[in-house]
Amino acid sequence: MEYAIRPISSDEYDALVSLWGRCGLTYRPRGRDSFENMKKEFERMETIFLGMYDEGKMIGAIIGTSDGRKGWINRLAIDPDYRGKGLAGKLIAQCEEHLHDMGLKIIACLIEDWNTPSLSAFTKAGYSVYDGVLYLSKRESEEV
Repeated sequence: MEYAIRPISSDEYDALVSLWGRCGLTYRPRGRDSFENMKKEFERMETIFLGMYDEGKMIGAIIGTSDGRKGWINRLAIDPDYRGKGLAGKLIAQCEEHLHDMGLKIIACLIEDWNTPSLSAFTKAGYSVYDGVLYLSKRESEEV
């Protein structure tokens, strides 16, 4: 079955957050994922939010961004009831197309080690895991 893929607007924030919850993705409602902060991301020209829909219900989502040198894919989410159908690969491909259209030749993603569905989806899509690469961050608080 084919599901519609289209850009997500900030009006769909609640549906996006609900999807993240169903998928078990980390969510910071008082920090970077607050509506106010996310609304700014929706408005950035360097960011694309894509959603996948089954008759109006958001069943998948992905975020693509550019840092000017490379594209980044974040927050790939497929509703658990829809997994195992190749839908993640379709969202990844759509996001890659958008980032390539921006002139980006390298696309990367960060995946938490517990997130085996995302790791599987990205390796099937041709992404390589780089052993020895460590992710570090400096945060003002645990909420950001």
